[in-house]
Amino acid sequence: MSWRVVVISSRSKLDYQLEHLVVRSDEDEKRIYLGDISVLICESTAISLTAYLLSQLTERKIKIIFCDAKHNPQSELVPYYGGHDTSGRLRIQLSWSDDIKAQVWQRIIASKINHQAHVLDRTHHKDKAKSLRAYLTQIEPGDTTNREGHAAKVYFNTLFGDNFARANDEDVTNAVLNYGYSVLLACFNREIVAAGYFTQLGIWHDNSENPFNLGSDLMESFRPIIDAFAYEQKWTVFGPEQKHAVVNLLNSKVYINNSEQYLNNAIDIYVHSVLRALEQENPELISNWYEL
Repeated sequence: MSWRVVVISSRSKLDYQLEHLVVRSDEDEKRIYLGDISVLICESTAISLTAYLLSQLTERKIKIIFCDAKHNPQSELVPYYGGHDTSGRLRIQLSWSDDIKAQVWQRIIASKINHQAHVLDRTHHKDKAKSLRAYLTQIEPGDTTNREGHAAKVYFNTLFGDNFARANDEDVTNAVLNYGYSVLLACFNREIVAAGYFTQLGIWHDNSENPFNLGSDLMESFRPIIDAFAYEQKWTVFGPEQKHAVVNLLNSKVYINNSEQYLNNAIDIYVHSVLRALEQENPELISNWYEL
């Protein structure tokens, strides 16, 4: 599996040569083997890329993320087709029943709340972690009683304080969370498209203006990785150095399917397990994962 997350943060010219990404700047020239790359993040707006390089990266299912002038993720390159049987996958995706989607969403939310409780345990909020785990027995298919929302209020207020609000765009913690979630979402979108499915068609998220509804669904239980990191760092500024540290989380390790995996590879395994669960109408097929 590819594993490297490549971040280009200064004025550069990128092109393709003999199976390698070639990065040319005023100072030097670097070559990176494409088979090692899973994600390319173009963090500077002073980067130029050749169309042939973009074609080669897309063909190899390497996710490409473009940032704005403030170095925040702004867009990503999504291929028209993720595989030879994309039309067949679309028919399968459209045939997912409401019942199996509700059951899968129930499992995703249970996993998310369980990981949120684990974060509270790690940060010495064991009583609140116990409160969150009490919600696990109350989650209905489709989370019709909104245990996710109730857990989120307890979780974020415990972790970041009663005055914390996710809507505050000026807050450094929110900047870290938003950036980290964007990077996670891009990784999930990459795996969904690579499997031949469409990110627009979700199982719970259903916003006609969101082209990544399915990615937004599948990433939910992985969000606490970003939350815990934001809590532990307690940054007062969020610049390029801090953003690189967030991106490097993709090289951290988690435990999934009885083995240690880089987070980047674990996302691949997890996405395919959810897609199998939907195809075979069996939520038990969804892989459980744990932080090391």
